[in-house]
Amino acid sequence: MSHIGSVAAAASDAARPLRTFQWALIGPGSIAHRFAEAVTRLDGCRLHAVCGRDAHRTQQFADRWSQPGDTAVQAHTDPAAVMNDPAVDGVYIATPHGQHFEYALAALQAGKPVLCEKSLVPNQAMGQRLVDVARERRIFLMEAVWTRFLPLYRDLAVWLREGRIGALRGLQSSFCFPAPYDPDGRLFNPALAGGALLDVGIYNLTATRWVLQQAYGQVPPLQDLQLSAVLAPTGVDSRLSVSMDFGGGLVSQFICGIDTAAPNTLQVMGETGSIVLPKTFWQATQAVLQPARGPAETLERPFEINGFENEIREAMRCVRAGEIESPIIPHDETLAVLGWMDRIRAMARVRYPFDDPQ
Repeated sequence: MSHIGSVAAAASDAARPLRTFQWALIGPGSIAHRFAEAVTRLDGCRLHAVCGRDAHRTQQFADRWSQPGDTAVQAHTDPAAVMNDPAVDGVYIATPHGQHFEYALAALQAGKPVLCEKSLVPNQAMGQRLVDVARERRIFLMEAVWTRFLPLYRDLAVWLREGRIGALRGLQSSFCFPAPYDPDGRLFNPALAGGALLDVGIYNLTATRWVLQQAYGQVPPLQDLQLSAVLAPTGVDSRLSVSMDFGGGLVSQFICGIDTAAPNTLQVMGETGSIVLPKTFWQATQAVLQPARGPAETLERPFEINGFENEIREAMRCVRAGEIESPIIPHDETLAVLGWMDRIRAMARVRYPFDDPQ
């Protein structure tokens, strides 16, 4: 083919619309509805199938998100039906934490790209195994830490990189909610990897790492870790108060719990000012920069849909580009957070049935 012909072909390919990206969803619980809503309202993708243990509930979910004029969303109770379906372009996993590993591994082994809810898996060893498989087979794998994709955080990154609050001095955050005690439910059952840390504390940890990365370009080595833990009767953590020392007086303190209420804010303190996310920092649409002297500056960045849209777009971009991880939440970042959580759980004496080497 001549050079002119090659250019013309490339231009034709660029002009051709991308084929609709077809998602399959495993675990039709509450968070899955948020994912389904975003997929349904985004251009260039659709929900193709949903898989759950309860046939009636799964069919209800499929019916809820089937769109007029489009092929009905398929409902399955056997994950193999999803893994073996050539129409599936990506698998989103929203089951309890204790089931993430088996479904993610099955998807990767079937050649299906994976977007898996946080935490990716209950411990770092399991995370490393998934990453190894993804890298060996060249299949996309990403932990769905949607916070890192929110419009507000893009602008907060500019504030931190520009040093708008001066040298970083410390962080404080909380993420707590009072949950009814159910020893068999996903929050309190160790077989489901229950506990406050994996369910909500992961947001405190990823926010800590994100702020440090924006301010310093990397996360400084953790010098010391102190914590106080309250355990539920099942042995999982119902509340943790954690202090992380990065040296030079820089400390990140947080509390996470499933047995109490809290402001659920994030405060970033600097030499010449502070940044506050005044409510639900993990899904924030507002931030306030307060200089030590002068008026405050308020930033408002609403969701386009419901906050899930940008992580979904990024996953599809990566898959279409042949990438196996996203630079926004790369494999090594997921493994680093899992390593911190392993260390915290060991200090709190919280163990899961699958923590022992297989």
